[in-house]
Amino acid sequence: MAQDDVTLVREEAQGAMEKSLRSLKAELQKVRTGRANTAILDGVQVDYYGTPTPLNQLANLTTPDPRLIVVSPYDKGSIQAIEKAIQSSDLGLTPSSDGKVVRIPIPSLTEERRNELVKHVHRLAEDHKVGVREGRRDALSMLKDLVSDGSVPRDEGRQTEKAVQGLTDGYVKKIDEVTGQKEKEILEV
Repeated sequence: MAQDDVTLVREEAQGAMEKSLRSLKAELQKVRTGRANTAILDGVQVDYYGTPTPLNQLANLTTPDPRLIVVSPYDKGSIQAIEKAIQSSDLGLTPSSDGKVVRIPIPSLTEERRNELVKHVHRLAEDHKVGVREGRRDALSMLKDLVSDGSVPRDEGRQTEKAVQGLTDGYVKKIDEVTGQKEKEILEV
């Protein structure tokens, strides 16, 4: 019985920490780098016949070169709505269309803008590290309750505490690695 409880505590902790890491990766995909990446358009909603629809469901998004995103709508009648949605988004991009496709040039980032983006990435990383630490706190609280009511022996409780701390350290390191990679992409000229 005690082993099942300990396993549950570890799984809960790991699940919360993994969720935080996945969330960070998704957030970082939306941060612009000097290269074209279709993921920056993931949050764009197009008013398609009165219904807000994600852009990637209305069109094929490609990056034929590092400074250009091409949006090929499945329905050519939605080109104006797509252009309007991209312009009104807070991405600072200026689309142009030829009636068949929408081209979005990705301007080079200034040094100042690169530094702002790096700071933003570090803030995101810190927020997600807090999420990892909250997962640790919840797991240790659960473990403390199990030890105090006698379901788990104290020795096993201490070992599990160390294991949860090891998980925490591992996930914080993974967050640092992912953040470092994104920072490198942003600073690449």
